[in-house]
Amino acid sequence: MPLLKIYLVEDSPVIRDNLIATLEELVPGHVVGAAEDEATALRWLRESGEPVDLVIVDLFLKSGSGLGVLGAAQALSRHPRMVVLSNYARPEMRRTCLALGAERVFDKSTEIDALVQYCAALAAGELPSDALLAPT
Repeated sequence: MPLLKIYLVEDSPVIRDNLIATLEELVPGHVVGAAEDEATALRWLRESGEPVDLVIVDLFLKSGSGLGVLGAAQALSRHPRMVVLSNYARPEMRRTCLALGAERVFDKSTEIDALVQYCAALAAGELPSDALLAPT
């Protein structure tokens, strides 16, 4: 199974470090980089030569927002899969994120297992699958 290359946009160092450890332990993947704000994330996505399969984005960042990352990422020549991981995964916000190009939206407090399952399925080439869809 090939390694899933993940870029993480999360402003909390504790959450970022724990999520990296969790993903790299439970998913055949590697976090190739991370940003804590919108500008850094977009600069990396535009300028890095590092290929990435999945970008995981929080909505509330140190500066800027995950919505800004989602919106701007649609114009990139390299358009990786994008998912949102947030404590603010309310139905209306889920719809907004999906409209801005997120493939899925996961709640940090209740859907970490679903995110890990999604990443493992993506690494195995098994997505999209309605059976793995989080509630919208």
